[in-house]
Amino acid sequence: MTSSPRLSVVVAGSSGFLGRHLVTELRERGHTVTPLVRRPARSGESPWDPQGGKVDTAVVQGADVVVNLAGAPLVGNPHSKKWERDVLSSRVTSTRLLAETIAAAPTPPALVNASGVSWYGDHGSAALTESSDSRGHAFLTRVAREWEGATQPAVDAGARVVRLRTAPVQDRASQPLKSQSLQFKVGLGGRIGNGEQFYPVISLRDWVAAAAFLVEHPTASGPANLCAPTTATNKEFTATLGRLVRRPAFFAVPSAVIRVAAGPIAPELLGSLNLRPQALLDLGHTFADPDVEAVLRTGLSG
Repeated sequence: MTSSPRLSVVVAGSSGFLGRHLVTELRERGHTVTPLVRRPARSGESPWDPQGGKVDTAVVQGADVVVNLAGAPLVGNPHSKKWERDVLSSRVTSTRLLAETIAAAPTPPALVNASGVSWYGDHGSAALTESSDSRGHAFLTRVAREWEGATQPAVDAGARVVRLRTAPVQDRASQPLKSQSLQFKVGLGGRIGNGEQFYPVISLRDWVAAAAFLVEHPTASGPANLCAPTTATNKEFTATLGRLVRRPAFFAVPSAVIRVAAGPIAPELLGSLNLRPQALLDLGHTFADPDVEAVLRTGLSG
């Protein structure tokens, strides 16, 4: 149970991998959670249609906190224009609808909205915190900018708005670790490009704990990096994963191959983000898995 006051929390994207775990955590902490669902609603749920601009205004405006994790999966064909449209539209449309609904409330609830570390773009080896800038025009960087921009109506209305800039969450039940560990186990694991690019990650338990902390914190606002405090390079990540699954990691996928195969998301695979979760650390939050070895050990045993 939490020492925080019990909150009424509305969660969009509750059926996704992260959403399911966060809903469970919030309920275990004693909060009342109402999932927004696009199928026929069951007891304790509320229907919505983000593409159609439909949501129960009373449910959203009556909450203490609205959490938005909605968005089309990133797993798909990166060469498909439909995939690109779905990835962007699903995030921006859902966020704008909730932000505008919150902004119209007499007392706007807080908004804790998903985002991604791709917001920063490639910064090489430079240390990054939430005060760093956004660079370049890679597809997922542009998505993250528009995604975060869609929260602005809630910000303008004076709501507490947190943007969850999430690093790849490492858990054996979900991507990317599910496929990465399989590749390593069959002897096909290896670094991407030269492997010198920094690659932020976070364990599932740390992501859930950090997200719940930001839901409960009465003054937390602005961007928050959800990543382990120490960021390793892709080469270090690869070596650690190979050692933990007891398989060699000799292979390397050349950068040119990545650019062809991954298309518009290649910059995210080859770019470098030496990220630190400064906002969470400044608020006194602690991480169970502070580095790549701890993150992968927890992820593989999850």
